[in-house]
Amino acid sequence: MYESLFNRQKQFYQSGKTKKLSFRIEALKQLKRSIQYYESDLLDAMKKDFNKGKAEAYLTEIGYVYNEINYSIKHIEEWAETRKVKTPVTHIGSTSKIYKEPYGVTLIIAPWNYPFNLTVAPLIGAVSAGNTAILKPSEHTPTVAGVISSIVALAFPEKYVASVEGGIDTNQDLLNLPFNYIFYTGSSQVGRIVMESAARHLTPVTLELGGKSPAIVTKNADIKLAAKRIVWGKFINAGQTCVAPDFVYVDSSVRKQLIHHMKHYTEKFYAEAFITGAYMNIVNENHFERLKELIQGNVVYGGKTRPATLTIEPTIIDNVDFSHDAMQEEVFGPILPVLQFDSLEKAILDVRDLPDPLALYVFTDKKSEAKTVIQSVPFGGGAVNDTVFHLVNPHLPFGGRGNSGMGKYHGKYSFDTFTHEKSILHQTTCVDFPFRYPNKLFGKFIKYLWK
Repeated sequence: MYESLFNRQKQFYQSGKTKKLSFRIEALKQLKRSIQYYESDLLDAMKKDFNKGKAEAYLTEIGYVYNEINYSIKHIEEWAETRKVKTPVTHIGSTSKIYKEPYGVTLIIAPWNYPFNLTVAPLIGAVSAGNTAILKPSEHTPTVAGVISSIVALAFPEKYVASVEGGIDTNQDLLNLPFNYIFYTGSSQVGRIVMESAARHLTPVTLELGGKSPAIVTKNADIKLAAKRIVWGKFINAGQTCVAPDFVYVDSSVRKQLIHHMKHYTEKFYAEAFITGAYMNIVNENHFERLKELIQGNVVYGGKTRPATLTIEPTIIDNVDFSHDAMQEEVFGPILPVLQFDSLEKAILDVRDLPDPLALYVFTDKKSEAKTVIQSVPFGGGAVNDTVFHLVNPHLPFGGRGNSGMGKYHGKYSFDTFTHEKSILHQTTCVDFPFRYPNKLFGKFIKYLWK
């Protein structure tokens, strides 16, 4: 169904226009102008699709994208430069260089939780690197998807960048095409389907998935500050954030103190929003019903649900163990289970037994504890004494490992993701050393050099 669009993009890429740096820079500027033109519509769409407030929408979606565009425009010439590297003595007379080459026609499949940010941020990398792109925004946020399509249509011709709306069938139709690169953000379950489809064409992929990201709080942490930063990172976007703390694992000696402060800050930050109806909705009824079933046990804060608006009050559940329903899957909603440990070594073993999470947060003022956790547990990325905030540093790569994904992006890493590094040896024609050709001395010479 989309073969014609794919072929037009392939033809446009092969024309070589997208490889010119001046073309890429102007494309990024045009993207920014188009977003600015539709900014009000975009904010209204987020409000309509899942009741996202303007301040939060700008902080987590639009402002972030502007920053990525500005950063890419500033550094793209440096990133795209051919890089000269060392050449060994065995290649005397030659030089070695790495050329930066776009992959070609790319596919970006986006999720619903940050529907604008997670559609356009990868696009910035694809355009910066000189590719064409087909975007597939999420069908679960249809109003936002419509505005994204309008932004793309204003900024680019279809043969360069296009936005395709639709559901599962659309995804499958697109995945049947021989793209040169696929960038997917979403669940691990669908990630496996994407990877299987890509394998048929040996297409490289980036998979940005999720997992149960822990917040480990030791007895040496600033407990009040830890509580403040954990509930902010957890309940922003109604908990529908891939790097939100999925559960808290706290030293038993400070558990009650942490719970006290988490309840205080949850009340302070989110109580009024929930009462007035300003708190964000769960994206659809299926997710709402799934989350509602997880609210069980010792609920020490929240727990209220509003089916009419698909809203769930920020909820903290104390005295949870690993058998609790909320610990069997990624929560991905405003429900925070709290578990306790008696030794950090045991906590590390427990977390290590879980599938590799996308993020991990450790709260401690003891550097040795933070170092032990970071070096002992496999995870994508994270923070010491904070949550989520590592996401907005363009100098840090963002991505998972194992069950939480593969590949990385943000800042230069987005450019690198959509770029093939082509290695070239430039050999001299002034001299042609005889020792490289089959002769009695050849073996002895190589053995001498490589012994």
